[in-house]
Amino acid sequence: METLRSDKEPLKLDNDLVEKVLVKFIKEEIASAGLSKAVLGLSGGVDSAVSCALAARALGPENVLAVVIPFKTSSPESLTDAEKVIEKTGVRSEEVDITPMAEPYLNDNDELGKVRIGNVLARLRMIVLYDRSAREKALVIGASNKSELMLGYGTLHGDLASAINPIGDLYKTQVWDLARHLDLPESVIMKKPTADLWKGQTDEDELGFSYQEVDKLLYHMIDERRTDAELCELGFTKNFIHQVREMVRKNHFKRRMPLIAKISHRTLNVDFRYIRDWGT
Repeated sequence: METLRSDKEPLKLDNDLVEKVLVKFIKEEIASAGLSKAVLGLSGGVDSAVSCALAARALGPENVLAVVIPFKTSSPESLTDAEKVIEKTGVRSEEVDITPMAEPYLNDNDELGKVRIGNVLARLRMIVLYDRSAREKALVIGASNKSELMLGYGTLHGDLASAINPIGDLYKTQVWDLARHLDLPESVIMKKPTADLWKGQTDEDELGFSYQEVDKLLYHMIDERRTDAELCELGFTKNFIHQVREMVRKNHFKRRMPLIAKISHRTLNVDFRYIRDWGT
């Protein structure tokens, strides 16, 4: 994929080519499962908007269902921005309020903090999406970017769940660039990144640094495999390098299938491993 990158600005990609690759990826992966439709959660944020636009171009908007899944504390702006994306892409849509699903559990567990409540809501949203995917005979399209996946900034079996993820190899700053290329609504692109799990929540406040800062570090650390000494020479502080490297290391369990203890000669995900399309 190096041909997609600029030599002078490695985080800058050829978005015409990126679009073609990702549209083809969605089309081929949906077809390889014997299906023709996709379902995705539309939050009003840039990541799900990009996944929605790509899916619409790959499958036709009539074959994409965008599900808006608010909770009672969801921002009205998120709903408005989701509607803008639906109108722009022409996909089918429906709204499912998860408040009646969530409140019985939340009310019986009054010591839940914000993070635990956020995790509950993220997983309830996946219940809705996977149920809709069964109804539609469709695959669930993911919207977690590379920055979030590397840092572990997501909920296992929640927003990290999907059948295929077209934007998982794009850092957040690259998703913003692709969103502009796809001519998505400016309000969606310019808003502060947030999972909208509680009032006033933003990604960067939780992380403690900006995506612009961490994407540069992650590119040199992960893509180029630079040592800490080399990263310091590039201008990153030791504390920032250590903080990010530890986040990447500690959250590796979120990026892999469940680890299975080996008992037999052929153990799934240990030595019984095939390429995704084996047998086809």
